[in-house]
Amino acid sequence: MNRRRCATAAITVVCALTVLASPVQAAYAAPTPPPPPASASGLPASGKSLEEVRREIDALYRQAASATDAYNLADERAKKQSAEIVKLARSIVAGQARIADLKNRAGAAARAQYRNGGIPDEAKLVLTDDPQAFLSGVGRLQQGQKATKDLLAELKQRQAELEAYTKDASAHWTQLEANRVQQARTKKQIEAKIAAAKRLESQLEAEERERLLQLERDEQDKAQTAWLGSGVLKEIGGSASPQGKKAIEFATAQLGKPYVWGAEGPGSYDCSGLTSQAWAAAGTGIPRTSQEQWRLLPRVDVKDMRPGDLIIYHADASHVGLYIGDGAIIHAPRPGRNVTVAGAGSMAILGVVRPDK
Repeated sequence: MNRRRCATAAITVVCALTVLASPVQAAYAAPTPPPPPASASGLPASGKSLEEVRREIDALYRQAASATDAYNLADERAKKQSAEIVKLARSIVAGQARIADLKNRAGAAARAQYRNGGIPDEAKLVLTDDPQAFLSGVGRLQQGQKATKDLLAELKQRQAELEAYTKDASAHWTQLEANRVQQARTKKQIEAKIAAAKRLESQLEAEERERLLQLERDEQDKAQTAWLGSGVLKEIGGSASPQGKKAIEFATAQLGKPYVWGAEGPGSYDCSGLTSQAWAAAGTGIPRTSQEQWRLLPRVDVKDMRPGDLIIYHADASHVGLYIGDGAIIHAPRPGRNVTVAGAGSMAILGVVRPDK
């Protein structure tokens, strides 16, 4: 039984150290194939209009963003599981050491009784003719019985704790493996979506890519104009909190850095990597992903938002930006784009959350 417990604990410790030693897979972009010649009609080689191509590319990047959130969440959970396994492994080692000490003490007591001829202390006490020795022995006997009882009780408790630690470590390991599998699956989805979007863009000539970028800007400007036209800024007049100001200062310093999915800085960011690090710099830890930020952070009405708040976008909460005031956000848009300032209403707003509420 002891060998089985020790083996289980040893395996748990080895697993924990293996988890700590294993590097996180770095994100990478699939190589872009050379562009095929444009069609004689001037349309992209696919035969679709440039606007259709833009919408298709946008949809692919949106799907990649949603998968990136799933990847980041699995990664965050895997890190927590790894830390918990290491903590449990240390508890198992400490528990084994304590059990070994208790067993040594119990063995010492048994050996002492053996040296006394195997006669129990109670029998020796009854056989004594010395009243003073009898009274003194009664006190020692009571203390000894209590110490033995306490030792056995602690031994039983420590063994139960050790079994619980081992069971918990096994459960955490199972969850860790599930998160790793989820990461690998979503990593493939992300790379496939980004590669598909890049293939579409690669079919365009330089002039068409410029027009595509302008179409993207026009779409965002149209959405922003409609949002401002609703009169929303007339109701928004809050000032940033001290922490909100620090978050904005951090985000502003990241302007121009590239979007890389799964990145949390310092050289590149994805959308929620930027907002989570901005608020970490302000002294407030928030969830890593935009979906968890929407699910767990306090929500405020759009009319009540103030600089420093986070605006969550799209029905699936797959994008987030940091509101900086005057109807603008700082965000990391998508692969191929850099951290930039954009209109807060340039995308479909799901809602607003406030990390320091």
